[in-house]
Amino acid sequence: MEQLVDLDFAWSILPDLLRAAVNTVVITLVAFSIALVLGLLLALMRRSPLRVLSWPAATVIEFIRSTPLLIQLYFLFYVMPEFGLTLSAWSAGIAGIALHYACYAAEVYRAGLDGIPRGQWEACKALSMPRLHAYRRVILPQALRPIVPALGNYLVAMFKDTPVLSAITVVELMLQAKNIGSRSFRYLEPITLAGIFFLIISIVVALLVRRLELRLQLPSTQTRTTA
Repeated sequence: MEQLVDLDFAWSILPDLLRAAVNTVVITLVAFSIALVLGLLLALMRRSPLRVLSWPAATVIEFIRSTPLLIQLYFLFYVMPEFGLTLSAWSAGIAGIALHYACYAAEVYRAGLDGIPRGQWEACKALSMPRLHAYRRVILPQALRPIVPALGNYLVAMFKDTPVLSAITVVELMLQAKNIGSRSFRYLEPITLAGIFFLIISIVVALLVRRLELRLQLPSTQTRTTA
């Protein structure tokens, strides 16, 4: 009777899967960093009193959130070259997933900014503080604390969405597992190991986000949390 799990085979494919896992983590971190900055920019534009800024930002956010990530990736990688913009698979993958999650992050930022008491804005105006200076020194530090858990959830979700990048030939963890399976006709070991990698990394990221959330909490809030 054939052995269900071949441990020797699993051990032999482990280095290839580890390299693919590193690629997946790098793609996620780079894309998430871009999404954080771009999402904040979109949120500030959408909140701008100038319609020339708020309307385009709102249109982009709603359009990206209302279309599947896979179609956006196809468009960047396969359609944009017809208009003179040719991106590598890695560049298109990072740009696509970063833009997609930037629009979700923008709504999270907007919710955090909307939660700031109006008195904070009035105090900034009373001090004749420029709008950008008020955002940087007063508003954003208060808005970021409550939205860290939501942004952390999007980081984990982005990591778990990286298998979609295989559609444009980005060799991430899941595609590497499928390639190993197609070569060896054994899918149990590579797919199982890929799932274990996703599970471990997701748990580690969730714990780090939770730790960051606790560090950003005000002392009074920490006391109530631990009580």
